[in-house]
Amino acid sequence: MMKVLIADKADSLCEKVLKDKGLEPVVKTGMKPEELKACAGEFDAIIVRSATTLTRDIIEAAKKLKAVARAGAGVDNIDVIAASEKKVLVMNTPFGNTVSTAEHAVAMMMALARHIPQANASTHAGKWEKSKFEGVELTGKTLGVVGCGNIGAVVADRAKGLRMNVIVFDPAMTPARAKELGVTVVTLDELYAKSDFITYHVTINPATKGMINKDTIAKMKKGVRLINCASGGIMVEEDIKAGVESGQIAGFACDVYAKEPATEHPFFGVGKIICTPHIAASTKDAQVTVARQAAEQIADYLLNGVRKHAVNGDKI
Repeated sequence: MMKVLIADKADSLCEKVLKDKGLEPVVKTGMKPEELKACAGEFDAIIVRSATTLTRDIIEAAKKLKAVARAGAGVDNIDVIAASEKKVLVMNTPFGNTVSTAEHAVAMMMALARHIPQANASTHAGKWEKSKFEGVELTGKTLGVVGCGNIGAVVADRAKGLRMNVIVFDPAMTPARAKELGVTVVTLDELYAKSDFITYHVTINPATKGMINKDTIAKMKKGVRLINCASGGIMVEEDIKAGVESGQIAGFACDVYAKEPATEHPFFGVGKIICTPHIAASTKDAQVTVARQAAEQIADYLLNGVRKHAVNGDKI
C-alpha cells in the first residue's frame, strides 16, 4: 500500500479520501525540516499547505517520492526545479480557494477605506475618536487589478458590484475576456497613475519579484491604497513602509510576507498598515475543497497516472 504524508494541518476529508482510494495516509504536522528530511523516504507522495517547505534536500531524501500536492494555489514553498529533476510531479489546487482569497482582498480594501481595524482597537480602548477615522467611499473610485486570473477576476466582479471603476493589467487578458468581465485593460504605468486602490493577484516569478518597490510606488497616484494577498515576494517591504510614512501610500493591507511566520516585521506598529497572518484562503469552505482536491489528485496520479493541475507536467 502506497503511503501519503499529510505534512500540514488539513481538513479530515483529505485523510478520508486517501483511505477510501486504498492509500495509506500518515498525518505528521509541524515537523522541523530535519525531521521531515529524516522520514521523507517512507512516502510515495506528500501533501502540504503553506506551513511546510519542501526544499531540494528534502525532495532528494525522499527516494520513493512520486508526487507532491499543494492544497492551495501557490507553490512557492516547493522547490519545483528539484522536484522536476527527480521526476516528482508537483500539483496544486488553483480553484479551491479562489472565492475565499478574493473575498479577503475585498474585505481588506473595505478595511483600508474605513480604517476598521484601527477604529476597532481605539473603541475597545475606551476612546471615541470619530473624527480621527474619517474614511473614503469605494463607489466611483478606480480599482487597479494587477493579475486578473481566477482570483483577480472574482475581485473585479465584486468591485463592479460596489460600483467601482475597474482597470486591469494582465498580459494574458484577451479582449473577449475583458469584455466578459466588463473591465478596461491598461498598461501597468497607466494603472499606477489612475488607481485609487490597487490589488495584486500574481504569482511570484522573475518578472513579479519585488514589483512593488520605490520606483513603482513613485509612479502611483498620491494617496493610493494597496492590497497584497498574493505573495510576499512581490514587494520590497521597506519601500512600502517608507511610502506609507511619506504619505505617498495612504494605506497598505497585507496578508503575505517575504518570510513566514512573520512574528516580527517592519510593518508591525505602523498605523496605516493592516496585517493579517496569511488567512486569505482560511475559510472552512476553502479548506474542505482544497483538502479533497489535493487528496483526489494524489490518488488519481499514484493509482491511474492521471495528472491534474500539474505545474511541472512538461518536465515529467
